[in-house]
Amino acid sequence: MGRSGRVTLSDVAEASGVSRATVSFVLNDDPRQTISGATRQRVLAAAHKLGYVPHGIARALREGSSRIVVLNVDEGLEGNFSRSYVLGLDEELAAHDHVLLVRHGHTAPEATQKILDTIVPRAVLRLGEVYMREHGPIEEDWENGFAANAALQIGHLAERGHTRITMAMPDHDFPLTEARLGFAREAARRLGLPPLERLVVPRPREAGAVAVGAFRAAHPDVTAVAAFDDDIALRTLTALRDLGLRVPEDMAVIGFDETEHGSLTTPALTTVHIDAEALGRLAARAALGIDSEGLTPVRGRIVVRASV
Repeated sequence: MGRSGRVTLSDVAEASGVSRATVSFVLNDDPRQTISGATRQRVLAAAHKLGYVPHGIARALREGSSRIVVLNVDEGLEGNFSRSYVLGLDEELAAHDHVLLVRHGHTAPEATQKILDTIVPRAVLRLGEVYMREHGPIEEDWENGFAANAALQIGHLAERGHTRITMAMPDHDFPLTEARLGFAREAARRLGLPPLERLVVPRPREAGAVAVGAFRAAHPDVTAVAAFDDDIALRTLTALRDLGLRVPEDMAVIGFDETEHGSLTTPALTTVHIDAEALGRLAARAALGIDSEGLTPVRGRIVVRASV
């Protein structure tokens, strides 16, 4: 046994009469290595007899959890916000000797629980979870949080003379759908604007054009669209073009949570860029119980292009 009293790979190698590398290949089930069945069985038998435990699992048993933090990213949250958030979270965890595991999209509860039981994570996070709760945003959110970015979007339209605004929404619920709409409506109220209308822009393309055309007929006084995200904004731009309407002359359109695609369309999409790296770092420190002094969220900014 090693000096720490823990059974090591070298102990297993000596007991099974093979090299340390061979033991590693067997225990890690390395598909690139061809090892005979007899050798594999000898190594596994030795490891079992000695009570060998991989270092990461042994540390998890000592500490009560592994040094893995799990982040669940729901469908519909794949934008600059999530990318920069993951970057900050990953780098901050790495700086404190932890590893990030990101799971995207819908996940079955049974599969999730199996993973959690296997890796015993230090923490399990959900992107945007704080905004999915029933209570509204705290006042601090209107300074540099998600609510502030929603207000930035509505404010940009208001500054350019638009008072009748609609919020373009996806045709199925994402985790932050109602929160985004609520923030936008509150931002309009604070600016003294009439209540925001709601416009659902569905797929496919033809259905989107029908929906936008019907909305225009019912609300001819609306002059601007604030979209749930850049994807919905681009659907709206396409629908308006299919209807023979001009952007921004007949209808202004602004996206949210900048993606590259918005810069490639005609007209190029005005949008809100969100840098969430600091939020990711704050989440990492909170998960590890580390002081967050010196870290401040960065407020979003308008990317001015041609659609407003």
